[in-house]
Amino acid sequence: MKHQLIRTDGTSAPLELTMADSLPSRLKGLLGRAGLNPAEGIWISPCNSVHCFFMRFAIDVLYLDDNERIIAIRPNLAPWRMSLCWKAKSVIELAAGECQRLRISPGDQITCAS
Repeated sequence: MKHQLIRTDGTSAPLELTMADSLPSRLKGLLGRAGLNPAEGIWISPCNSVHCFFMRFAIDVLYLDDNERIIAIRPNLAPWRMSLCWKAKSVIELAAGECQRLRISPGDQITCAS
């Protein structure tokens, strides 16, 4: 599904995010995948913590509030690691390095592209 990253400076970038909003899709997440393409990821909702057990690649993790605004970023979360943000309502997982490449920062917002 096409989404838009709206940066705090007003610029934007497209994102291709798969929604994981059912129990089976949230449990599976990125397990079994070999990697992600640039600007591709998964949006897990509801969610405030992730693990990379059994994963084959590192990810960048974006924690979002209930307004889809980024409140925390955990870059380069390696396989077999965990991360948590108590205040988060949902999580976006991107390939490691995408936050830096796309200049994603706390305060940026994610919207559906129309």
